[in-house]
Amino acid sequence: MEFEIEKFKTQGIKVNYYYVCKRKLWLFDKGITMENTSDRVLQGKVVHENSYPRQQYKEILIDDIIKVDIIDKDYIKEVKLSSKMEKSDRMQLLYYLYYLKELGINKKGTVNYVKEKKVEEVELTEEHEKEIQKVLIDIKEILKRERPPKLIKLPYCSKCAYYEYCYVKEKE
Repeated sequence: MEFEIEKFKTQGIKVNYYYVCKRKLWLFDKGITMENTSDRVLQGKVVHENSYPRQQYKEILIDDIIKVDIIDKDYIKEVKLSSKMEKSDRMQLLYYLYYLKELGINKKGTVNYVKEKKVEEVELTEEHEKEIQKVLIDIKEILKRERPPKLIKLPYCSKCAYYEYCYVKEKE
């Protein structure tokens, strides 16, 4: 059976949050956004805005659903501050590559870690496509729930923009 991207398409940040924390994904989807009060998020935005000033095509919105940081002839480039969340960053970029492929646009990708001056090249494979499809189905299921997923204490929780929300609201 053919996978129908139209039924499952979502924002790239939600794919990223899926790998970081499913609770954060659900809260973000419901409009509970804590990023605007986070110093770490602000720092990332400043670095993002000031990186790669000579790139002509920055922050390209496609189909009102995905926002690509940089696009050129051959590559989609995702700009990140550091590689601490490497898996989620890579999967977000792979989702962009998958989405564009569904539109008939084939590109390679790079995740550019500005703070570390590191560039990771990413290519979409058939295996990645299958994983993205499973993730999109799972995201839709998570977002249908009436309540957020249970709190799972992760090593990076204390640095998350949602930390106070989760730990004040949740009764363990």
